[in-house]
Amino acid sequence: MASKAVNALTAILVLLLAVAGIVYLRTGPCVGTPSDYDRTNVTLEDRNGSALATVAVRVADTNTKRCVGLSNTESLADGEGMLFVHENADTHAYVMRDMAFPLDIVFVAGNGTVTEVHHAATEPGESGDDLTRYRGTGKYVLEVPRGYANATGLDVGDRVVVPSSVTED
Repeated sequence: MASKAVNALTAILVLLLAVAGIVYLRTGPCVGTPSDYDRTNVTLEDRNGSALATVAVRVADTNTKRCVGLSNTESLADGEGMLFVHENADTHAYVMRDMAFPLDIVFVAGNGTVTEVHHAATEPGESGDDLTRYRGTGKYVLEVPRGYANATGLDVGDRVVVPSSVTED
C-alpha cells in the first residue's frame, strides 16, 4: 500500500515538474541567440479576402527562436514583424521579455483566421514571473509594431495568409 502511495506521489511530482518546465520555457530566461531566421512575407486580409497589408517577417520555428523572439531587436518598421510557428494549434502565452518597443501580438489559427489581437506595452522586469502574459489560441503568432493592426484594419476574424513554404514544415 505504501508503495502505491509513493508511486502516486512520484507521478504527481514528475507531472508538476514537467508543467513547471513548460511554463519556464515560455516565460523564463532564454538560452542562445539565433541568427539564422528564415524570412518570408505574410499577407493580411480582411474577412472578404481584400488585402490589407504585406508584412516581411522573420520566422521563429524552433523553441530557441520562439523564446528569444524579438527581444534582441531595437525596433521594427511598419511592415516588418516576426511570425512564430508552433507545431500545433494550442493556447499560448506571450510576454514582453526584454523588449525595447511595444507590439501588437496577433494569434492566428492554422487556417489563417485571426483569433486574438493584443496591444502590448513594454514592461520593466527581467523574469517571466512579473510580466503580463498575453494569451490566445492558434498555430501562429504574428508580432508587429504596436498600432499596426489598427492602422491596417486587422482584427479578429480577418486572415493572415502564411506561405506554404512555412506551413509545410
